[in-house]
Amino acid sequence: MRVNLVQVHVTVRDTKGDPIPNLKREDFQVFDQGKLQPITVFAVETRESRREKALAAAKTQADASGSGESKTVLPDRFVAMEFDDIHLATEDATYTRKSAEQFLANLAPTDRVGIFTTSGEVTQEFTSDVALLKQKLLGIIPRPKVGHTSTNDCPDVSPYVADLVQNRNDQMALQAVVKDAWQCAYNNDPLMYTSAVSLAQSTIPRVAMEADADNNYTYRTLQDTLRRLAAMPGERVMLLVSPGFIMGLQTSDLMIVVDQANHANIVINTLDARGLYTPDMGDVSQRRTGIAQLGTYRIAAQTEQAYVLSDFAYGTGGAFFQNSNDIAGGMKMIGSAPEVSYVIGFSPQNEKMDGSFHTLKVKLTSKEKYTIQARRGYYAPRKLNDPREQEKQEIQEAIFSRDEIMDLPLELQTQYFKRDAAEAQLSVVSRLQVKGMHFRTADGRHNDSLTFATAIFDDNGNFVTGGEKILQMHLLDPTYQRVLRTGLTLKSSFDLKPGKYMVRQVVRDSEGSQMAARNGAVDIPY
Repeated sequence: MRVNLVQVHVTVRDTKGDPIPNLKREDFQVFDQGKLQPITVFAVETRESRREKALAAAKTQADASGSGESKTVLPDRFVAMEFDDIHLATEDATYTRKSAEQFLANLAPTDRVGIFTTSGEVTQEFTSDVALLKQKLLGIIPRPKVGHTSTNDCPDVSPYVADLVQNRNDQMALQAVVKDAWQCAYNNDPLMYTSAVSLAQSTIPRVAMEADADNNYTYRTLQDTLRRLAAMPGERVMLLVSPGFIMGLQTSDLMIVVDQANHANIVINTLDARGLYTPDMGDVSQRRTGIAQLGTYRIAAQTEQAYVLSDFAYGTGGAFFQNSNDIAGGMKMIGSAPEVSYVIGFSPQNEKMDGSFHTLKVKLTSKEKYTIQARRGYYAPRKLNDPREQEKQEIQEAIFSRDEIMDLPLELQTQYFKRDAAEAQLSVVSRLQVKGMHFRTADGRHNDSLTFATAIFDDNGNFVTGGEKILQMHLLDPTYQRVLRTGLTLKSSFDLKPGKYMVRQVVRDSEGSQMAARNGAVDIPY
């Protein structure tokens, strides 16, 4: 949310998962805290519109031939592929690696992908180098941090059963574990039943503790990836590939991750790495009475562990792909930019600047059974006592966005001057029309200040350098009238090495809190 505008990116799909095109403003309704809002902004995003934005940004470069065009393709979509190697099974890891290779082979020129794992053992920062990404995929193998269970354990206690007994006091589950321990450890010796009870009671808390430790590590690494993703200048998506896991009492940790994603406007799309799975009944060849009884719990566990994936997705406006062996197709559907999507904007009325969370609901006016993917809410801005701190916060949020803001008409031009083979100077020339600005008149002067914030990102979206200039204006009437006619021009310079760069500039005035934001591109040859 910026000033008084909330934007919602919406994807509408049919029962086959294909995006629905040709929808119009009147086809949508948006509700804020249950109240219908008038839609003031509506746009359709397609591959063609994305290409046009990239071309418009590229035209900011003035080259020696005077064509004013650059061949630089700006990254505008960042996908963090997060593999849950803590919980992945070996067969799932092998299959998802192959599917991920197919996904990477079809990246758009404006896509940048990073590879991360919940164990923290494999990391590849955002890049368009497909060969490098595929090389990193080879490191995706199961890496449980603490917990490890199999049906050969004695007794056979899964995290789900441990949660039932430890956290929910399920006595039937406890008795099933006792019977399994009695048979596998003591061959049903009547004299050893008490020992079987003790073995079960000592195993259950150990398994629960190990599962909690693995889950805690998963949540922490997810937060680390979200922080890294939040620093990227564009659309941000996390693609979580996982078989799921049992949350237990750690629902607050899940909500912390969801809140962090919502604050950073990051969508979490999730994919069940198990594909179209069949219930795991355990090793029936062992014919252990306890295992036979625990088999019913294994069926329930496989359903239960998917809930965390649906919560991540639906809590952030993402999609959850499950119950299909077409893992490659699932990655393409939820990891690639949809062919058609919509941007809906509205201005909340009587907004309280208290930082509270507002629930959003997007509906279609028609009765077709389409699936709507959109963010589930937003955080209202928090009014700060220090106006300068408020301004700083708004500018920072705008810098790491790719949305262009046109409260004030801003033109951007970039030009470079090579000093030698290794050094160059980039000039960013800004031309701003001020007719719509709200100057404050006092003592015969027109007063306002403008903050010009410029950030330079490399071809993979990493911040390289930046700067800020503040223009204080206390204009007498003749100067004020001239500035209204001609506008303002400001030049900023940056020392860079040869390479491809994205330029992002945000301008904000102090009196009216109006903003402008533009994107540019420059290609400095080696």
